[in-house]
Amino acid sequence: MDIGLVAGEASGDLLGAHFIRALQQRHPNLRAAGIAGPRLVEAGVEAIYPSEKLAVNGYVEVLRHLPELLRIRAHIGARFLAQRPRVFVGIDAPDFNFVLEHRLKTAGIPTVHFVSPSIWAWRPERIHRIREAVSHMLVVFPFEEAIYREAGIPVSYVGHPLADVIPLEPDAAAARAALNLADGPVFALLPGSRLSEVKRHARLMLEAAHLIARRHPDARFVLPAANAAAAALIDQARAGIEIDLHVLPGQSHTALAACDVALVASGTATLETALFKKPMVITYRVPALTAWLMLRKALQPWVGLPNILAREFLVPERIQDAATPTNLAADALAWLDDAPRREAAVERFRAMHVSLRQNAAGRIAEAVSPYMEDRPA
Repeated sequence: MDIGLVAGEASGDLLGAHFIRALQQRHPNLRAAGIAGPRLVEAGVEAIYPSEKLAVNGYVEVLRHLPELLRIRAHIGARFLAQRPRVFVGIDAPDFNFVLEHRLKTAGIPTVHFVSPSIWAWRPERIHRIREAVSHMLVVFPFEEAIYREAGIPVSYVGHPLADVIPLEPDAAAARAALNLADGPVFALLPGSRLSEVKRHARLMLEAAHLIARRHPDARFVLPAANAAAAALIDQARAGIEIDLHVLPGQSHTALAACDVALVASGTATLETALFKKPMVITYRVPALTAWLMLRKALQPWVGLPNILAREFLVPERIQDAATPTNLAADALAWLDDAPRREAAVERFRAMHVSLRQNAAGRIAEAVSPYMEDRPA
């Protein structure tokens, strides 16, 4: 085995596929195995466990799944110690990966972590744990590099792979044609990739869509479903709501290219929405205990990545009790009614895109290739 890896949930699977394909350009016979989703499997990675096993968030949900997560981590760690890959790559999933990385690094296996946890937003004390666990950190945002350099942790800023693959000027007309959308405003609804997120956000967004449609009867709504299970939950959530809704099998990028405004659950999808230059309303709900614990440890007022990068509330955030259909609908309609504000936001998003477009594939390969040269003893 050349690379052992663990990619957490859908976003980690997406970024991991870019990571592996970048290395394959220099190492075409690359052998990799670990916790992987469908995109990584398509890239040639052996999935010992599927990434969806790690798709849990919030203190309550993690506690419920903790015994299984601990079993998986123990088993995957033992396998890597036996097979001794040239390097281990942890992709996101920091709470799972840092313990595993510490175990492997202590045993002499180099550990690379791709995508820094948001230590600049909350729980900054994790930097000490990272120093012990990680041989090399690869960061996707430019401001993160200095944090790791100051902490004495080897680091490379590689840019964000999504900024390389999403066009600087998305073709909205082609996306609408591909989805057979008639004229009229188009709204994208992105409730999240985890099933728990779909349960919390799909009905909320659909009720907001119903209010939007009352103002704009010609409005169309596109809702990408990550998988069949998510599509089933969406089908339940839409009961009694009469709108022109197109539930798509995946196709989140097509939906974002086609839309005028998006309602987006906080996470990587908010950055994707910004890269598609679309005004958005960011929302999120978690169990009350999780929200209280996270609020106590927060270092900044923003939740969504576009606002964090902008260092201001460039787009509205409706979190917890403020996440109501009325608020989401009002915020979305405000974007639709204010062309100068939309244009100003698009220019900010374009500047973000340029700053993150750094040929991540090349930078990743350059940073990781030295670890591929000699297999550990």
